[in-house]
Amino acid sequence: MKAKNCVVALYRSHDDAEGAVKLLQRSGVNLKQCSILGQGYHTEEEVVGYYNAGDRMMFWGKQGVFWGGIWGILFGSGVFWIPGIGQVIAGGAIVSSIIGGLQGAAVIGGLNALGAGLYSIGIPKNSILQYETAIKANKFIVVFHGTAEENEKARETLDLTPKETLEVTVQEKLEASA
Repeated sequence: MKAKNCVVALYRSHDDAEGAVKLLQRSGVNLKQCSILGQGYHTEEEVVGYYNAGDRMMFWGKQGVFWGGIWGILFGSGVFWIPGIGQVIAGGAIVSSIIGGLQGAAVIGGLNALGAGLYSIGIPKNSILQYETAIKANKFIVVFHGTAEENEKARETLDLTPKETLEVTVQEKLEASA
């Protein structure tokens, strides 16, 4: 199986994460290979609702403008309830990976759907708990996954943003089971 490469940046706020995605867009990377994850609300907020508008999901709540803008830039959107984490809102290619994880998480070392989705795009198992914890802490994760050359351009771009951490990974092959 071919290598899975990704660049993962962790952000403290949705404004910083959105700025990172927009900078990636301006730098010319393929946004079909970019994803964003977060909870999308603070515990004192109440989500009013989610709905589909044609081929796009809408979020009606305090961060609705943020998620609506992100979902307009990236390809794919989803809202998931992950046991032990809570609500996870996602935009981009990671959505189909999380859905795949809902079906195959038990095959990938007992990871939950989010962990299986992250693993399937190249995030090593030893980093998954860190990112799940960050999402629970209301932080945002921007992931770009592509070839080594595409990842280098994404890494250089994300390095210019006010990220908390930046990780570049290469996963030579996916394990059939753990």
